[in-house]
This record gives sequence, structure tokens and C-alpha cells, in this order.
Amino acid sequence: MSENFPFPQSNANSEGSATSGDSSRGGGRRFAHAPTNNRRRWPLVLLWTVVAVILIGGGAAAWYGFTLNNSFNKAEKIAPEEIFPEETDRPAEVERPEGASDDAQNILLLGSDTRGEVGDDLEDIRGQRSDTIMVVHIPADRDNVQVMSIMRDNWVEIPGHGMNKINAAMSLGGVPLLVQTVEGIIDVRIDHVAIVDFEGFKGMTDALGGVTINNPRAFSSRGATFPEGEITLNGDDALKFVRDRYSFADGDYTRVANQQLYIKGVVSKLMSRDTLTSPGKIADVVDEIAPYLTIDAGMDTGYIAKLGLSMRDVRGDNISFFTSPTLGTGREGAQSVVRPDWDELAIVAEHFRTDTLDEYAE
Repeated sequence: MSENFPFPQSNANSEGSATSGDSSRGGGRRFAHAPTNNRRRWPLVLLWTVVAVILIGGGAAAWYGFTLNNSFNKAEKIAPEEIFPEETDRPAEVERPEGASDDAQNILLLGSDTRGEVGDDLEDIRGQRSDTIMVVHIPADRDNVQVMSIMRDNWVEIPGHGMNKINAAMSLGGVPLLVQTVEGIIDVRIDHVAIVDFEGFKGMTDALGGVTINNPRAFSSRGATFPEGEITLNGDDALKFVRDRYSFADGDYTRVANQQLYIKGVVSKLMSRDTLTSPGKIADVVDEIAPYLTIDAGMDTGYIAKLGLSMRDVRGDNISFFTSPTLGTGREGAQSVVRPDWDELAIVAEHFRTDTLDEYAE
């Protein structure tokens, strides 16, 4: 990549950079914190499965809840102390707004690509680098959802290890260090963590009968051709679509945009009448992803059920995507890196803290 080239931020709702208003905080920010390793795991699948369950009512909800409970038994669960940093290394708790019945939730979704199922031992996800990093913000009013992608080459301070690419945090200190690093950027706590192997959403895509997207740019990757316009991806092609970055002059910028585009397609398919009225299809989707999923133990079926009920009115149009602001690319020694826009990130952090991220995402 060319040095300091100002590539635009991605937004799955509209091409271009995200904008926002003034911030009470400006200037460069410190950051830092790091996570645990995992095989490349594709995150958003979990959230969207949850969202789909959330949208069902009555007896159907009971069925999906039962299915989800059984499938979650196949997912690896990790104790909170092995997921989150020490209390003294975390941001202060955000006070609940007056009259709010629910707290805002921030879920860290990590994707990795190990081409295999999640192992039974936490050591299996240590020493890896997180390939996909997304923060899902669910506001206290449960009216919408925002998903912020963090490019893996962002050059940040990793606590105790100096400056490095953010995706190195996992290999340096596991999930807790990555969580700490991300919390240092958004200045609020991560409530839950989900790590998904890319292989999991391959099966999920096929269980959905394919995922349709509107591809803004034609390209070819690993024997697959993706023409411009509306296309339907099967599991194999979906993996190639979201993994590729070498076909694009801006590398990971387009890769992240494609991931957001694909996730939007997954959400639309999960929320379609065809899917929501088919218990068998939902069961197949959950069964396909669960063996490739690692979650913190707090994401049990009770939490999922409560979250689902509170989000029953959320629809695809209420979910927005954006990429954490950057200033383009540069070099650190032999490494090509992405330069964070710290002034803009201070604004993003303020929106996280005040639970107004929807204003920024728009």
C-alpha cells in the first residue's frame, strides 16, 4: 500500500466516511488492551443468530430458545476471569440513564481463520492473532444496533507491550489483553466476548440457503468470480469474499467493507419471513455455527433470552455499520500499518460513553 494514503471509512449503509458532531474530548488518545487468541473466528454470526431469535414471538420463541440452549452446549465457554482484564485496568462503569430499564451492552466479536473447530482448551486460542475485530453496541433503549469494525492493522499502544498492530494483542496477552486494548480506545467496558472461526459461518451460509448481497466492485479471488451487482454467495464463496484483501489497492479497507456488506446480507436473510417461520432452518444455522464458537460464560441462555426479548422490535434497517476512523496507511519499520484518527476516535468514545452511537453511525 502507498504510505499515508487517505482511504475512506466503510459504511454498510452508504459508501463513504462516517461523520459526527463536536466532542468534549479531542487530541490524540492513548490506547491499549489485548485479547486472547482464537482461530480466526468470524464474529457477527453469533449476534445475528441472537437477533433472529429475538425477533420471534410466542411459541416460536420457545422453540428457538430450546434450540439455542442445546446448540450453545456445543460452544466453548470461557470463565470471565480468562476473558476480561483486571478490574484496575478497565474503564469505570457507565451509570445507567435515569428511567432506563436496561443497560447499554457492548459485545466484542472476534473472527479468526483456523480452518477447524474451536478446541476444548483455552490454550488452543492463545498465540493467535485476531483477524476480524468488531464492537457491537446495543443501546439501553434497544431501538437500534451499531457495529464498529476495527481494522486489524491499526497501530496502537498495547498495554505492557508498547506500540503494535492491534491484532497482535491476542498473541501477546490473549483475549484479556485485546479486551483491554479495545476498551482503551472506546473508553467503555466490553460486556461480552464471542469468537468465531470462519469455518463456522461457511456452514451457516449454506444452512441459510445462500446470502444475497449487492456487490459494489467486481473482483476474483481463489478461483471465484464476484461480479458487480446483486449476487448470492454460498458458503465456499462467502469465505473467499470476506477473506480477500489482495485484490484491492486499498487492501484491508475494502476487505472490512466487504465483511460489513456480507454481515448485512446475513442479517437480512436471518430476518426474512422465510427464515423466521422455519424452525428447522434456524436450528440448522445454530447447529452449524456452535461448534466453531467460543463465548464468555456470561453469555448463557438466560442472558440471550432477556436480550432477545428486549430487542424484539429491532429490524435490519435499525442496524448500522461503520469503521473506526483512520488517517490512512503508513509504515513502521518493515510493517505496513493503519494510522488511527485519534481526534475522531475521541468523538466516537464520547458517543459510546453517552450511549448516542446511533448519532455517529448515521
